[in-house]
Amino acid sequence: MSSVSAVKALVFDVFGTCVDWRTSLIDDFTKWSAKRGVNADWTALVDGWRAVYMASMDEVRKHPERGYQILDTLHRASLEKLVAQFGIQGLTEADLNYLTMGWHRLHAWPDTVSGLTRLKTKYIISPLSNGNVALLTNMAKFAGLPWDLILSAELFEHYKPDPETYLGAARLLGLAPEQVMMVAAHNGDLKAAQTNGLKTAFVARPTEYGPLQKYDFEATGDWDIVAGDFNGIADKMGC
Repeated sequence: MSSVSAVKALVFDVFGTCVDWRTSLIDDFTKWSAKRGVNADWTALVDGWRAVYMASMDEVRKHPERGYQILDTLHRASLEKLVAQFGIQGLTEADLNYLTMGWHRLHAWPDTVSGLTRLKTKYIISPLSNGNVALLTNMAKFAGLPWDLILSAELFEHYKPDPETYLGAARLLGLAPEQVMMVAAHNGDLKAAQTNGLKTAFVARPTEYGPLQKYDFEATGDWDIVAGDFNGIADKMGC
């Protein structure tokens, strides 16, 4: 009897694991700005934006008195600071909204949809992402991600790696933690999931950060499954 035989649902990290956020945003903004007549180093802006991602969520943790803020709100606040920092001129409110909503328009990695479609035949599949519900829903429509439901940090008002996210996902699915498998390209995410009793599957996305990638080239923990892509996970899960 395998260690994953009790698994009934797989939940997925999204940014970097399911979708190529970096290439998607850089390409989107480059094409848009050419038509809009805005000059900026979009690669630097996108990399800078992602670099402050964890810090923006830490601010929510440090100041519970301010209430939970969804990722769209955090992304917009970070963008405004970066636009000023990079000296990007002439952006309207509509432009800032377009850029912020870029995170709703991310393309999947080549194996994502085929792998998810296979896994869906046998298991419940859902994101378990720090993205808010609207973001994840719009992204699924845009990228063709065949989720059974949307599980988001917004539902628990806690960002990963807080225990409330992993345990909350199992609770909403009506499952014990060991019946849920977390799939991620990030060892830290899997470590937190494992600590909270979930099963784990690692898939490497070595180009997620482009030339800036410094870690997560390979599995560094004792994960239940390690695979090259989502189809490899499907193979190992009997789909």
